[in-house]
Amino acid sequence: MNLFRTSLVAIAISCPPVASIPSPGGGTLLGKVTFRGTIAKPKPLDLSKEPACIKMHSADPLMPENVVTGAGNSLRNVVVYISTATPDATPTAGYPASFDQQDCHYTTHILAVRTGQEIKISNRDPFAHNIHPLAKVNREWNKMQLPNTPSFSYAYDKAEFIPIKCNIHPWMQGYIVVLNTSHFAVTGEGGNFSLPDLPPGRYVLTAWHETFGTQSREITIAGDESQTIDFVFQAKP
Repeated sequence: MNLFRTSLVAIAISCPPVASIPSPGGGTLLGKVTFRGTIAKPKPLDLSKEPACIKMHSADPLMPENVVTGAGNSLRNVVVYISTATPDATPTAGYPASFDQQDCHYTTHILAVRTGQEIKISNRDPFAHNIHPLAKVNREWNKMQLPNTPSFSYAYDKAEFIPIKCNIHPWMQGYIVVLNTSHFAVTGEGGNFSLPDLPPGRYVLTAWHETFGTQSREITIAGDESQTIDFVFQAKP
């Protein structure tokens, strides 16, 4: 065996395959968020302060997103998270999150991030926006963002549910939800959520909706089991 082949054999022996690296594992919480009751029929948003937006949505009216429902009374834009301290499997704040302004609205109505996580804010519209997060625990700020300009980044150090608005276009409203845990999800069209890789222990699982409030459940994770926890909010017309 020549020196080159001997080196290759040594490398192969000293480097274990990637598959041998253990994964975090843990339990999984699954569930669905629904509502009970009657919800008033939403009305299209008033876009009169921006003629370009009226033209953009002439065939597809822009609707409010504070209450978005789906089939089977499912509820969208609910933040479901572990509200007690957990040993996070992810030690860092994670990848940058995106908060885009396009077609006269926020493409993500409820953006959930971890404390310290970078948020990249961009304007894809052909006109200016003013980003104004109304923080109380963190620092409040507002910034004009002109069209065709680069995105900018911001991060929050403290947990907080932060309303955000555009001072130029009053119908543009949303939330940046800053959490102390990586165990969270925001329900989509079907109202479903999944929280994987929860270490064994006792926790409080919380569901928050901007209109219907907050609900919490105490849960216990014994191992790599899966549990189903559903939340039902009472709707008032």
